[in-house]
Amino acid sequence: MTGFSRIQPPVYPFDARMDIPVRTLTLGNGTAVFIIEAGTEEIMRIEFVFRAGLIKEDLPLLATSANMMLTEGSQSYTAEELNGILDYYGIFLNMSAERDNAGLTVYFLNSHLEKVLELLVEILFRPLFPAKELGILMNKRLNWFRIIREKVQNIAGDRFFESVFGSHHPYGRQVQEADFGVIIPSLLKDFHSKLYRPEKMTMIVSGKIPVSAADSFEKYFGGLRSMEVYKEDSKARITGGSGKKVHIEKKGAIQTAIRIGSATITKRHPDYPGMKFLNVLLGGYFGSRLMKNIREDKGFTYGIHSSVSSYDLSGYFLVSTEVGRENAARAVDEIYRELRLLRSVPAGSNELEIVRNYMAGEMVRMFDGPFAIAESFKAVWEFGLDFNYFTGMMKTIRTITPDEVMELAKKYCNSEDFYQITAG
Repeated sequence: MTGFSRIQPPVYPFDARMDIPVRTLTLGNGTAVFIIEAGTEEIMRIEFVFRAGLIKEDLPLLATSANMMLTEGSQSYTAEELNGILDYYGIFLNMSAERDNAGLTVYFLNSHLEKVLELLVEILFRPLFPAKELGILMNKRLNWFRIIREKVQNIAGDRFFESVFGSHHPYGRQVQEADFGVIIPSLLKDFHSKLYRPEKMTMIVSGKIPVSAADSFEKYFGGLRSMEVYKEDSKARITGGSGKKVHIEKKGAIQTAIRIGSATITKRHPDYPGMKFLNVLLGGYFGSRLMKNIREDKGFTYGIHSSVSSYDLSGYFLVSTEVGRENAARAVDEIYRELRLLRSVPAGSNELEIVRNYMAGEMVRMFDGPFAIAESFKAVWEFGLDFNYFTGMMKTIRTITPDEVMELAKKYCNSEDFYQITAG
């Protein structure tokens, strides 16, 4: 064949645009509104964020149940009526309750802004938590819990967080079957009244924003106030578990789930961007060291990855995979081998360049469109940071050296600090 070049085209470095303007409003009741004006379509996204995640619950399932029940009836609408209106106007809601925060995200056509805000006042601040709907929800959740508890990856994952953060800490506390029968409407109402407070709400608005949007936000939310003053609880203390190496026997399991890792720094720490780079090199993308060794060379698994993530009170580093039970011990040994190499042998320039280009490309995707920008903004705002975090991340990606990667591995990837959980 002729006419085809066999010379690989050159690769040029590129950067994401991270100087996105964010306009800030404060409503009459103190609600903070962040506006990201971008996009060409007549579509908006609003995320409503409350500090009402698992860290705030006294009982397991409180935060998630309160959040899931918000659309199950309000002072003005039944659950059926709410769902019918949402369908009629093409409004998409996504509920979420995570470790630190909870709330909902709504997507809608700009022409329906007023109706959307009216509904959200009902959903967020006037829910009824009806007993019948709560009973149906908890039965569904209990059945799902029984199903997922049979999977070794869930058993190992839950035990990992319990080991790292402690069984009494909301980050590590595990749900039991008995917990599903404890949740009653009065508990949800109390949790909601304390933590879903309009003065403590944050709105992150993105898309093609109408000129009248600010007035509409003030009209529907600016006059809302809580009925009572709630004093914030002190932050829970992370204690960690007692056993560093734990195997959980699961009769009949074909595979063994492996979770190896420890608590680590949060996104606020200056070393965090370097840790993200180290993580991608180790197991954060398809061409990583763990994938090449344990998937491609040894054939122990279909997939293995590592992650560095941050909550408000702590970060964590985690290697996770599932392997055939006959290969579990060898897979664990190979994971520790790769960690030793990170601490003792500098990475080659070609390997680092591949990771640099991969991470730069991922950052471009994080700023691709108004809704992605809003997600990226929230990811730093909740830690008291701003878009300068991403500027620093890109600088680290472009300039980190092999020796710096190795020093970070020595500092944060010591095997004696790791918890090793296997289930199978």
